[in-house]
Amino acid sequence: MNMIRVVAVVGAGAMGRGIAQISAQAGLQVLLFDTNAAVVEKARADIFAQWDKLQQKEKITHHQCSVAKSKLHIVNELQALAASDLVIEAVVENIDIKRDLFRQLDQIVRDDCILATNTSSLSVTAIAASGKLPQRVAGLHFFNPVPLMKVVEVIDGLLTDATIAPRLMSFVGELGHTPVRAKDTPGFIVNHAGRAYVTEALRLLQENVADFSQIDQIMRDAAGFRLGPFELMDLTGLDVSHPVMEAIYHQYYEEPRYRPSVIAAQRVQAGILGRKTGRGFYTYPAEPVAPRLPDSTAWTGKVWLSHENMLASDALTDLFVRSDVIIDENEAPSPESICIVSPDGEDVSTCVARLGLDARRTLGIDSLTGCHGHLTLMLNPASDPALAQRLALSLGKYGQSVSLIRDSYGFVVQRMLASIVNVACDIVQQGICTPQDLDKAVVAGLAYPIGPLAWGDKLGALRILLILRNLLNSTGDPRYRPSPWLVRRAQLGLSLLHVSPAEGISVS
Repeated sequence: MNMIRVVAVVGAGAMGRGIAQISAQAGLQVLLFDTNAAVVEKARADIFAQWDKLQQKEKITHHQCSVAKSKLHIVNELQALAASDLVIEAVVENIDIKRDLFRQLDQIVRDDCILATNTSSLSVTAIAASGKLPQRVAGLHFFNPVPLMKVVEVIDGLLTDATIAPRLMSFVGELGHTPVRAKDTPGFIVNHAGRAYVTEALRLLQENVADFSQIDQIMRDAAGFRLGPFELMDLTGLDVSHPVMEAIYHQYYEEPRYRPSVIAAQRVQAGILGRKTGRGFYTYPAEPVAPRLPDSTAWTGKVWLSHENMLASDALTDLFVRSDVIIDENEAPSPESICIVSPDGEDVSTCVARLGLDARRTLGIDSLTGCHGHLTLMLNPASDPALAQRLALSLGKYGQSVSLIRDSYGFVVQRMLASIVNVACDIVQQGICTPQDLDKAVVAGLAYPIGPLAWGDKLGALRILLILRNLLNSTGDPRYRPSPWLVRRAQLGLSLLHVSPAEGISVS
């Protein structure tokens, strides 16, 4: 196996600069090329400045800084890349430009030189197919900013030789980053797995379940995400995230799980893109303000708990006991009690109809995350909002924040997390990557609190399956159909990270 010692980077934008920086820091000879001489000179100055800062902060020594600078070479023509062991293109995300570049490189570099594309959304196979030696082309998808984002997707195209990916995995490890291996599919691992977070949030907003700031607060405070989905879209910019949503949706031939939203499309058309335009879902530079409950008096009466969902009973009982709210112990609710239901994948209205409850006095509480941290209190169309506000105040007396939302199949957290877990299950069902690489890539690439499959195990695969089946039955929307990977492991009591020995059997 030939060692990679000379790395060429084509494209001196943010991605190319980052790749060149960490490659030279790792002691490799780096050739940096860009068709714009001013851009490549600025890239060198920026990289040198980064190394100087790292030295000042004592992240690297003076010697390491000097050696890294000596490894970075600016070249002015593609012919200068002839001695490369690996060429990484980081040019504009246009398949024709990338193909043309690789055809030029075919005439310059050695036959054993690996050609890698840093594409985030294009097909590696399609880029490679028109080249002289498509078997040497693979995907090497870094994330921005490259020095800080430590995960790299190594992608096998349909025509990629089996020896290429292992060499690239070793190369990525040498850079101090974490390689994860994926098949060439739309979105690869990270952009594919991240679809559910934003598309389901947009769906909730479109259904008028809650406003965007409520959804963000619930996902931050109840599910532990660093950014809510709308904060994330504002940070990324809808001009970036919406085309990716559309591209993956169409590349998967209109797979309902990845369906984009008209809300995002309209905002792109209006130029309301997020932080970069000063206005997105939020207005900038002002920081988002969490919604406050209206002034009211706390509930001092009793609550009656439905025990229809046995998975929720203990969590609900504990919630009201520690909140000093009296529980109505009668088999049927007293006329003065607030009725509490906690459906999985259903709405409050369905529970009212099935249990014969007083709709005006019936509310739902999401118990999926155990009723600790942020609470979601769900009304039905007939609920008395004053009662809901009073109960929310009672539950918030000891510092527990509460969001009031409208009736929805599956609340907010249930829909979001079940969709995230389901998409992850389908990725590994398709054999795009291993379960372990999926969780590793998503945590590192998307900053999720834990990996989607580990999350499914923590919440319970059977419960996630129940939520999805109820969502599918209630809405009729095939976006909620459960992945076979989830169904089989839930039925057998296996971890969602479990790979059967049979998965490796070749079928002829």
